Parts: sequence; C-alpha cells; structure tokens
Amino acid sequence: MLILGTAGAGYLWYQHLNNNLETDDLNLGDHRAPEPTPNAAGQTPLNILLIGSDARDSKENQKLGGAKETFGGTPLADVQMLLHVSADRTNMSVISMPRDTLLSIPKCTDPDDGKVYEASAQRTMTNQTLGRGGPGCTVATWEKLTNIHINHFMEVDFSGVVSMADAIGGVPVCVDANIHSRDSQGHGSGLKLEEGTTAVKGEQALQWLRTRYGFDGGTDISRAKAQHMYMNSLVRELRNNANLSSPNKLRRLAETATNALKVDDGLGSVKKLYDLSNELKKVSPERTTMTTMPYEYVGARVIPKPGDAEQLFRLVRDDISLDGKGKKKPAKEKASDDPAADDGEIAVQVQNGTRMDAEPPVSGRASAVTQILAGKGFTKTAADMTTALAQEKTVIKFPSADLEGDAQRVAKSLGMKLSSVKKSTDVSGVTLIVGADWREGNTPPKSKQDDKTPESAEALNGSDKKACMHVDPKFTWK
Repeated sequence: MLILGTAGAGYLWYQHLNNNLETDDLNLGDHRAPEPTPNAAGQTPLNILLIGSDARDSKENQKLGGAKETFGGTPLADVQMLLHVSADRTNMSVISMPRDTLLSIPKCTDPDDGKVYEASAQRTMTNQTLGRGGPGCTVATWEKLTNIHINHFMEVDFSGVVSMADAIGGVPVCVDANIHSRDSQGHGSGLKLEEGTTAVKGEQALQWLRTRYGFDGGTDISRAKAQHMYMNSLVRELRNNANLSSPNKLRRLAETATNALKVDDGLGSVKKLYDLSNELKKVSPERTTMTTMPYEYVGARVIPKPGDAEQLFRLVRDDISLDGKGKKKPAKEKASDDPAADDGEIAVQVQNGTRMDAEPPVSGRASAVTQILAGKGFTKTAADMTTALAQEKTVIKFPSADLEGDAQRVAKSLGMKLSSVKKSTDVSGVTLIVGADWREGNTPPKSKQDDKTPESAEALNGSDKKACMHVDPKFTWK
C-alpha cells in the first residue's frame, strides 16, 4: 500500500508538472530553413530560440514590468537569444539579437484564431514579432533572417525570471563601480549594487537583465552584454551549486521552471525538457561562446551588419565552433543524386544582387550574366529586371530537390563551389543571384572561406569569471 501510494503520488506530481507547461506552435511563417545535414556519426546540431517577454498580463508581471496603462498590452520579445549546440555536443554558441534591430518580419498566422499578420512593408523592430501570433512568429523571423533551422523555442516572462532566480538561490554578477540605474526623469531599472560581485536573485535579477541606463553606453547592446554575463554565471551555478542536490530544492526548481516557461510542442513535457537538459550539460562552460549579432546603427536603431552578421550566421549553419577550437576539416562537396537536365533545358533566372551599402547596384549586371550563361549553352536563362538585391556573395538557389542537380550544373559551369548552391523556398526555380563579389568580369571570384568569428560579435567565453560590467559615471554613487 505504501509503495503503491508513493508511486501514485509521484505519477500525479509528474502529471502536475506536465500540466504546468504552456505550449505553442513552433513556426507561424510560410518559410522553414532547411534542416542541417547529419555528421558522419548521424548527429545533428540543436538550435533553440530563447525569448524573454515583457508581458504585463498578470498582477505579478505588472508589478515588475511597468505602468498601469500597459496592463494587458501586446507583449514584446525584448530578449532574443539563439542557442546552438554542436552536432557532437562538444561546444555551444549563443547569438543575441538587440531588441532595437530593424528587420523585415515575414507573414505570420495566429494558430488560435487564424488571424493573418501580413509581412511588414518596411523594416520593423524585431521585438514586435511576439505580438504577431506568438513566439512562432519570432522563430519565423529568425529563420528568414539567418536561414538557420530552429528546433525549439523557450519563452519566459518577468515573473518567471524572478521566481527561477529565487529557486536557484542567486546568480553572481559583477560591476566595476557602485551603480544605481535611475535618472532624474525616472528612466532605469532601479538596479542598485555595490562595486564588485553580488549574487542577484528575485526582482534584483530581473533588474540586472533589464538594465540599460547605468551600464556604459546606455544602449540595448550593453544590456545584451549584461545578459550574457548573467547566463554564463547561471550555467556555472547550476553545474557547481551543491545545494541543487537537495530533493526539496530540485522539486521547487521543477515547479518553478514548468510554471515559468512557454515552449513549443516538441518540448511540451517534463521528460522532453529533462532529455534536453542532458544534451545541454554535455557542453562545458569553457566551450560556450556568447556573442551579439554584429550590427550597425540606423538612427537610434540597428540593423544586421552586412558581411559580419552573415558570417556569424553561416558559422552556426555550418556547425563551426565560435571559440576557434576543434575546427573541422573542410567537408567534401557532395554532388546531388538528382541528375541534371541538358544545359539547354535548364531554366535559370538571374537577379542583380550587387547593391552595397556604400554603392548602388551595377546597372545591367543581371543581363550581362544572362549573356554569359547563354554563351555556355544555358539558352533558357532570363534576367529578372524587377529586383535589385543586396547579396554579399554570389549564390544559386533552388526550391525543391528535383532542381538541385540543375542548380549544381549551373554552378559547375561557372566554376563555383557546390557550397554556393542553396535550397530556398524564396525562389520558384533555379535562381542565380549575382552578388557584390561579382560586380564585373565573366567568372565569379574564388575566395578562401574565413571561419573566424567576427570581432564585431564581441565573443565572451562561458568560463570567464572575471567579466565585469563597466558602469556609466553618471549612474554611480558613494
């Protein structure tokens, strides 16, 4: 009777935790980035989008998050971090996107009421994605921008951050001077800390994650750096804090976490979250790299920095570690199993992507490359005169597997690597986008691939215990 009763209680508690979890659809857009190719051992990378919501939809969140008039307002995705775990589980990379980033948000459909949010007509702040049907629209926006296949998302709100920090028992953070994040106009999170290292928890932990006024620069970029420091320290605490061996503390943490999180259906049970945690803990802090998406300013906002941002996204897509360790040998290019049609039967559309930030597109470039291909026997090639894109490097896209062989045949005829051939649902047929690297001449330039993490990503190693936020002198106190 005692054994059965204990087993029954355990089962009920397990079901209780499952019922705590709130789930939502993973991707609300029309586009999905292609799944990565498994490595030789059959392993694939794992990509999880972490979303911090500023929702004011409860008394707890309202108390922590803002003024009365904001209650029940449309939530914003004020924290967005893409967590990438390598296929062999030896290293982990994190990319933060500043909430002030201006992007083209794709069309999203709310799964609850079927409401369609059309694609943004102009660049829009990325934190607005959450209000366009839910976290699945934030996922869709990331996939469109990066072409990285996202496996899962995890969303947490204000009160969730506070309760989880309490359950863990505090997270050590560091400032190089006394700080009080509050100015004469009332701006600031209210964070007040003495110089040095402090274990923050509860509301103070939330203040740390939200602080912009007070850290050097006073921007969303400095806030992202503080969030990186917090996450690195949090991981170290979870690994090293002996108190987590206490059954009561573990139960409290499980209760708190399942109440705090919204996840996609693929993580919608305690067992699935437990399995995920086992995958994540395989990576040591020494092989964890935190970065910020390279950016450049457009007025008071930012946009992805041409070149550097795509370089960072490509490293993640190709599962190349951002810490420069354990570099893989260049993969042997694999020819498609799909046989190519005769050159004269392959329809190719050519687009002009030679526009650069500092220079206009090369006039007539699509027509010129069309003539080059026609001279090589691709007589069904046509120039798209309606589009002037900004494409850093020349690429050939194809929409479906039955056109992969044709796309690779075009690449070979131009002397391009097969890695420049990409599957994409953004095109309707084999499409050659002439990039800014091929503004003149009859053949695309051959350049050696650089697998270094851009300096503009401001990489921070997960084992760095000496990292300390620099305090703006205007926000210090004695």
